[in-house]
Amino acid sequence: MAGGNERNMKALKEVWKRAENSLCADCGKPDPDWASSTLGVFICLSCSGIHRNIPSISKVKSLKMDYWDDAQVQFLAKHGNAVTKAIYEAHIPIYYYQPTFNDCQVLREQWIRAKYERKEFTEPGKQLPYSDGVKEGILWKRGRDNGQFLPRKFLLSEREGCLKYFTKQDGKEPKINVKIDVINATFQPEKIGNPNGLQITYLKDNKTRNIFVYHESGKEVVDWFNAIRSVQFHYLKVAFPIASDNEIKNRLTRNFLKEGYMEKTGPKQREAFKKRWFTLDHRRLMYFKDPLDAFAKGEVFVGSGENGYSVQKGLPSGTQGNFSWHYGITIVTPDREYLFTCETETDQLEWIRAFTSVIKQAMTPQEYASKCLDAVSFPS
Repeated sequence: MAGGNERNMKALKEVWKRAENSLCADCGKPDPDWASSTLGVFICLSCSGIHRNIPSISKVKSLKMDYWDDAQVQFLAKHGNAVTKAIYEAHIPIYYYQPTFNDCQVLREQWIRAKYERKEFTEPGKQLPYSDGVKEGILWKRGRDNGQFLPRKFLLSEREGCLKYFTKQDGKEPKINVKIDVINATFQPEKIGNPNGLQITYLKDNKTRNIFVYHESGKEVVDWFNAIRSVQFHYLKVAFPIASDNEIKNRLTRNFLKEGYMEKTGPKQREAFKKRWFTLDHRRLMYFKDPLDAFAKGEVFVGSGENGYSVQKGLPSGTQGNFSWHYGITIVTPDREYLFTCETETDQLEWIRAFTSVIKQAMTPQEYASKCLDAVSFPS
């Protein structure tokens, strides 16, 4: 018996160390140490917890701590991540967002359920709930002034190329009517205080407007998210007919590069530093008095190094404004310097990395145009 167990463990390790099994089959996290004995995939601890919640589909076991019998090891050897992905990920729409281990729980759970439970990607041309070009339903939206979440009707239309919402379910005139090409959507469960919280942003008069929504159903809110990406994709295919699918995919919804609190001073750099919530959305650095504000108090364009932008650790010598945090950052632009302080050195270094990643990138013609239109800067 002991010899058989040793033989099984040796065979298991041989399958486990295959290159195809070196990343979690569902989120891409390196060095997965769990596996599904019914699906034949190698997965990380976090994804194994999601699999455990769909026991009719997947039975998970630890590769280090649990016993694997001959049949189970042979099943893993026959399948593995590459074979199983070829089945369950055969026909993923290019616009569908495939989450990584850095993404929130609801995105990863619905990705796993879409693959293995609902089998959404096993057949070509399958009708999917986010691929119709139109989606209508109720989302709970946070009020701009009172902070209460109330049910609102939303309508997404590929034909009209827009997203609308109505204050009344039978309303005829929308409260907003936003062109699909200026919309971004990103999951924000911690900020919104709901595991299914979604932040929808759009440009209005070249300023960013935030809308915060959620739905009780994780599936429904992720369907909304992918429906927005679907409509955006098809809109951009028409607008940029010579662009490749991957080029268009890279222009769909995006996560913010960095968010968090910093202190800032005014343009004279003699005012007291004030604690504010900052969001870096590619080249737009915005600050808010509260993380759930509908509009930013100010925005600044972060250009490229070849155009005179840089980030420096620390504050200029002789900085006069009073500040309680001591890990400074200076953003240098062709027009002026912007001064910030962070609470910890870790925050400081993370912000500097985020700014550096943007500044290293060459500016596109669209970004040049955006900078020319953007007359907004940080007030005091």
